[in-house]
Amino acid sequence: MRYPISATLFDIAKSVIPGGVNSPVRAFRNVGGDPFFVRRAKGSRIEDIDGNIYVDYIGTWGPAILGHAPIAVIDAVHQAAKNGLSFGIPNEHEVEMAQMICSWVPSVEKVRMTNSGTEATMSAIRLARGYTRRDKIIKFDGCYHGHSDSLLVAAGSGALTFGEPDSAGVPASFAAETIVLPFNDPAAVEAAFARWGEQIAALILEPYPANAGLILPQPGFLSFLREITERHGCVLIFDEVMTGFRLGKAGVQGLEFVTPDLSCFGKVIGGGLPVGAFGGKAEIMDWLAPLGPVYQAGTLSGNPLAMVAGLTQLRELENAGAYEKLDQIGAYLQGGIEIILTEKGIPHRLNRVGSMFCLFFTDQEIINLESVKTQDMALFRKLFWAMLDKGIYIAPSPYETGFLSLAHSREDIDFTLEALEQAVAEI
Repeated sequence: MRYPISATLFDIAKSVIPGGVNSPVRAFRNVGGDPFFVRRAKGSRIEDIDGNIYVDYIGTWGPAILGHAPIAVIDAVHQAAKNGLSFGIPNEHEVEMAQMICSWVPSVEKVRMTNSGTEATMSAIRLARGYTRRDKIIKFDGCYHGHSDSLLVAAGSGALTFGEPDSAGVPASFAAETIVLPFNDPAAVEAAFARWGEQIAALILEPYPANAGLILPQPGFLSFLREITERHGCVLIFDEVMTGFRLGKAGVQGLEFVTPDLSCFGKVIGGGLPVGAFGGKAEIMDWLAPLGPVYQAGTLSGNPLAMVAGLTQLRELENAGAYEKLDQIGAYLQGGIEIILTEKGIPHRLNRVGSMFCLFFTDQEIINLESVKTQDMALFRKLFWAMLDKGIYIAPSPYETGFLSLAHSREDIDFTLEALEQAVAEI
């Protein structure tokens, strides 16, 4: 066994932590077996407590866009920590972060910091409901917006049914206010607005859904959502927790030229520390307390260490050509994967935008959650373990997106492609 110390620690963890993990995907349920425990991470590599080293394509699920433990960020956090870990009082760094977000994302006129993406989306929904004085919301099947009650809802039995609780503990009455529709389906959206248009406070989506693999909107879909929400006085919310500042300075909205009313952020703006944010039109944001009647708060919101880490990371990304380099690395990886799988005659789809990518073992076009479910799960499981055994760590679930960083080199990619070729030959 390559992981004896991890195996022992996991047994201990299961006795004191539900399932032995503090976030479900870490439990390896989609691939079988037990997880390993990380000792350290640097650049493009992680090392487990048994001393195994892997090229990492998760990057803390997105934040590590510079690579793990970048010197500039570590030094900045170290200096900030000397002045205190938390204040619960305004600090200059949160103002700098707000200015930078507003500068980089034209749709954001005002922004408020939170401690997680879940807090950001939950707060944005509450704000939209308060602003419109409506209760219902629309979300899309396969888009994940954190684990708050209103958003932890799965599709009902048909396109025009309300969602159903996707977790025990979510009241059916909460789910009844959430309409869940298939992604990339304008007709379903039209029908929902025709039926409940005057009751719908907000439509929230990941503009590039990245929690069911990576799904891309069909041409014109995002513009259609902008038009129909505007027509019905509904708040359009882009959840860019994953895509924000990773795909470009203005995220997906900067690539697609579609302007939402509110946006949610996280991941990259924390530089590896817990953070979230939501922002948008000043007219809407000013409904938040202390100016308005919508209450939202958090003792650790705008925490100085998280703000310094995020600011430093964003400034590093301002260096000339950072996003172009990430796209070049992604294209090199994609090209190599496509050649290997095509030569072996393995049906696949590889969706990629910049430094985000996902491989699906299916010959169907990936347009929504249903098409994602057509992939060969058994083949993915075999590939996961074969790649891990060769020093490559990909997400332990076929429903997760992979991430590249500026620390990934052509040598890392070549090593990965060599491992993939060997793994495919084995399985």
